[in-house]
Amino acid sequence: MKRTPLIAGNWKMHGSRAAIDRFAGTLQAADLPGGVELLVCVPFVYLQRMRSVLSASTVAVGAQNLAGEVESGAFTGEVNGTMLADIGCSHVIVGHSERRALYGESDGVVARKVDAALSAGLRPILCIGETLEQRDAGETEAVLQRQLRAVLDDRDARTLAPLTIAYEPVWAIGTGHSASAEQAQQAHDFIREQIAAKDVTLSRSMRLLYGGSVKPDNAAGLFAGDDVDGALVGGASLDAASFSNIACAADPARKAD
Repeated sequence: MKRTPLIAGNWKMHGSRAAIDRFAGTLQAADLPGGVELLVCVPFVYLQRMRSVLSASTVAVGAQNLAGEVESGAFTGEVNGTMLADIGCSHVIVGHSERRALYGESDGVVARKVDAALSAGLRPILCIGETLEQRDAGETEAVLQRQLRAVLDDRDARTLAPLTIAYEPVWAIGTGHSASAEQAQQAHDFIREQIAAKDVTLSRSMRLLYGGSVKPDNAAGLFAGDDVDGALVGGASLDAASFSNIACAADPARKAD
């Protein structure tokens, strides 16, 4: 089954109005590939501005997190999925390793946030991945399976259809040390097998992204894997030229050449 590549940028806690205006101007002037979907996830306070400056483009805008609560209420400082959808967000990142490590988000909390995103009509990007210690101990597959099952179990394939999974080895995030193309494909192949165990059709249609020090000079090699359907890009997504070059590397037409 043909899956349209997705290149998603995660700005983390970076950005300003001026930076967003510069980014959008450069990106919209770039020769972007038609066969690749682009998404930019920025801090809450800049979502509407990014949505506004990209309104004439096909680039989607998403959030980096959301509350696990579906209904509005007395949850000071939280933002729910309905609010994100209301301002034009299409996607939301859930379970990023920084949320898990720095803010104590358990597998259960992450699963609840996936449900909240789906309930609001958003497309969640579920992040999973192992630490260096876990990889060295031979626990990569066990960690990925545990993180996946927290979301795949007790939810039917139809409910999970909007889900995208991003494999982000924690040891490669922001370190400059990306996984090799072989390591990325091996992990993605395992992830797809786990999804297939639940539903074969879902496994064929679900996009699997790689994240972890993705740059223009290593993107094409990573995207060569049959099960790598794009990337969740960190630091390189702050630069529109780098981001567009990564998108070009994912272009199916380029792969066919």
